[in-house]
Amino acid sequence: MKNRTGWLLVLLIAVLVFACNKGKEGGPAAGKAKFQAPQAESAKGHDRQEMDAMKGLTMEAIQKEGKALELPAGAVEISPERQQLIGVRMGKVEKRRLDKVIRTVGRIDYDEKRLTTVSPKIGGWIEDLYVDFTGRYVNRGEPLLKIYSPDLVSAQEEYLLALRTAKALGGRETLVESARRRLKLWDITDDQIKNLEERGQVSKTLTLHSPFSGVVLERNVFQGMNVTPGMALYKLADLSGVWLYADIYEYELPLIRPGQEGTIQLSYYPGETFKGKVIYIYPYLDAATRTAKVRFEFANPRGLLKPEMYANVEIKVPLGTKLAVPEGAIIDTGMRQVAFIDLGSGYFEAREVQLGPKVESYYVVLKGLTEGERVVTSANFLIDSESRFKEAAAGMGMPGMDHGAHGK
Repeated sequence: MKNRTGWLLVLLIAVLVFACNKGKEGGPAAGKAKFQAPQAESAKGHDRQEMDAMKGLTMEAIQKEGKALELPAGAVEISPERQQLIGVRMGKVEKRRLDKVIRTVGRIDYDEKRLTTVSPKIGGWIEDLYVDFTGRYVNRGEPLLKIYSPDLVSAQEEYLLALRTAKALGGRETLVESARRRLKLWDITDDQIKNLEERGQVSKTLTLHSPFSGVVLERNVFQGMNVTPGMALYKLADLSGVWLYADIYEYELPLIRPGQEGTIQLSYYPGETFKGKVIYIYPYLDAATRTAKVRFEFANPRGLLKPEMYANVEIKVPLGTKLAVPEGAIIDTGMRQVAFIDLGSGYFEAREVQLGPKVESYYVVLKGLTEGERVVTSANFLIDSESRFKEAAAGMGMPGMDHGAHGK
């Protein structure tokens, strides 16, 4: 009897335990669990899609704008720690007032328009020589020499005879004017003719005077020398103005214009600057040096600028306000010019640019950059190496070479 009761108790407990378990599986909680299972799977899938969508995005764009911006192809990530290690520095693309300064060396020479040659129009012999050495300075109207000429004596006698005939017979002004014109064609001045009229006697010699003030460059006449008409006796140079020749490289020629101001400095006069202007650009280049000659004109009232002196030349060319980038931001491969743009959050983009002339430590930007962008000015070659390594690794299919996987 006791055994039967014990077995019944055990059976009852088993039934109750089974019933409880059955109720838990089929109750509201069970139904709720069954309902939430697909919802959890859906949530996990949505999160996975968001994570996939965030790949290739900058954290700065997500935080500041609330939306995602895709990184350009080829962008490379360099962590702040690594940037500090390799010495990354930044510059800014901005508009600046630029003045291009062209520097070269010039040589001072004579102004060809201020050169003259003294030649007689009659033949004869030199009786007196007043200017007898090269390098002497002569003033305008200063006597140079006296020349004896039989032709000159005959011309004077004819003029005096014409004057006496006109006075005796009355009229005959045509003969006087003809004889007077012959004297003037031989460079006899009005004062000399007047003295001849007043004196009434023939002058044996004719004095030649300097046509202007200048320095004697050449002297081809000596005392007692026989000279012929047209013979070059003296060569004079007026040094109140001089020329300067400078060599300008062909890539700088488009910046040179006639009338531009140039300044020169000479080692002979330290601290002193002379100003002149461009008056001519030669239409051909030197095949060996790839330069063209440019001629400057300088006033020289004190005579400090002497021919054959060398001078340091500067030509300032105002370019106006231009978009400019620091020189250190440019990597010139020979085929193209590249700058690295700071995208924020440690990301950098390699961008090809087109540049104008270089002005001091800046390049004029023609295309590829916009005002306000930040560019790498130091260690950009190392960033370029990181970028090339990333591209090469991605091309070989190496795992983990997506954005941000390298350079940390």
